[in-house]
Amino acid sequence: MEFTFYKYQGTGNDFVIIDNREEFFPKKNTQLVAKICDRRFGVGADGLLLLENHPSADFKMVYYNSDGNLSSMCGNGGRCISHFAKFLEIISEKATFEAVDGMHEATVKKDWVSLKMNDVEKVDVSETFTFLNTGSPHHIKMVAELQDFDVFSNGRSIRNKIYGKEGANVNFVEQNDDAVFSVRTYERGVEDETLSCGTGVTAVAIAMFETGKTSKSKITLKTPGGQLQVRFEKKDSGYKNVYLEGPATQVFKGIWR
Repeated sequence: MEFTFYKYQGTGNDFVIIDNREEFFPKKNTQLVAKICDRRFGVGADGLLLLENHPSADFKMVYYNSDGNLSSMCGNGGRCISHFAKFLEIISEKATFEAVDGMHEATVKKDWVSLKMNDVEKVDVSETFTFLNTGSPHHIKMVAELQDFDVFSNGRSIRNKIYGKEGANVNFVEQNDDAVFSVRTYERGVEDETLSCGTGVTAVAIAMFETGKTSKSKITLKTPGGQLQVRFEKKDSGYKNVYLEGPATQVFKGIWR
């Protein structure tokens, strides 16, 4: 089997993206997806994205984690596939697309992509962590000296012991300024730390506002792969007009044989 693929990255969160509008890709072949995402035997990526036709929106996004399984929403993936849609000339600047968690809107200006996320209705705050769903489930914990923190061991322990087989993503956060936070994320499905997580920084921004760490509704998130911005509006029972914004870049094009 031979097909063209594109490699993308958004603040170091990297993806293989395939134009699957002709529906040639064997979507049930989890082993193939995992092999393509393998960093030693394949292309190497945190996940694989398929761009497909949609009856009313500009396109449909299908997302697989690097383990080959279909996953929940991926924010940086949504930004990268919107950039890809512009590259394919499916859109000019504004996009509407369907992902696993519903409809999304995006604006692409050169390599900067603004993605509208779903409203957040519920934030669970406990003494030691905050939990919320931003298209994917996120556990958020404040730590000191984040740069030296063992994200892999602590993230894996929380992911498995608290959330079991289904799991959750685990974000460790350190405050840098009034509206600036550093974030490192352990991602389920990748089962490792990633350089950036879009739904993760979105969850962190809302959690920091909800717990009074900041009073700002536009927040800068520093990840190991680069900077992202999240803005939102507080409503009575949650948050609306939630936007994830940052760079998305096409790295290279290749042929899989």
